[in-house]
Amino acid sequence: MSRIAESELILNSRGAVYHLDLRPEELAGTVITVGDPDRVKEFSKYFDQIEVQQQHREFVTHTGIIGGKRLTVLSSGIGPDNIDIVMNELDALVNINFESRQVKENLTSLNIIRVGTSGSLQGDIGVDEFVASTHGLGIDNLLNFYLHDKSDEEAQLLQSFITHAQIKGDPYITGAAPSCSSILHRAFTRALP
Repeated sequence: MSRIAESELILNSRGAVYHLDLRPEELAGTVITVGDPDRVKEFSKYFDQIEVQQQHREFVTHTGIIGGKRLTVLSSGIGPDNIDIVMNELDALVNINFESRQVKENLTSLNIIRVGTSGSLQGDIGVDEFVASTHGLGIDNLLNFYLHDKSDEEAQLLQSFITHAQIKGDPYITGAAPSCSSILHRAFTRALP
C-alpha cells in the first residue's frame, strides 16, 4: 500500500485532521451531522457526559455519552463542498493509520445520520415536526465523483424524478440505512416532549 502524502492528508500540530481538528479516538462510531454550528450544542446538551469539544472554522464537534451510547455530533457548514470535506475527513479518521499514512487493511464503516431542517410539500406535516427520510436526492453532482451503485428501487425513483421534474444534468439518489431512524429515535427519545 502506498503512503498518503502530507499534501493529501493534512494533519495539524496535535495530529488531528485539518478541517475537523479531530483525532481518531475523539470520534464515535455513530455520527450525527448538522449544518449549523450552533445546533451541535442543542444536541449535546442532552448528553450524560461530553468527552470532546472541538471547533475549527464552521466545523464544531462534540463527542459524548447518552444513555450508554457514545455519539459524535458534528456541524458540516453549508453546501456539498463542506459536506464533502466532512465525509472525507471522517473516513480518514477511521480508515487511515496516521502514523504510517496508509489505508488500514480492515476498513471501518461509520453510522452517519444527517439531521437538518427542510420545508414540506405535504400539508399534514407541521412546523417543528420530525421527519425521517428514506432517501436522499441530490442535484449538485457531488456523489457522481464517487463510486455508487444504484439499487433497482433507487434507479426507478430517480427515473421518476427526472421524468416528473424534466431535469437536465445528472441527479442522484441513495437510500438511508434502515437502522438510521431507529438509532436516532433511541438516542434522542429523552429530548422529545
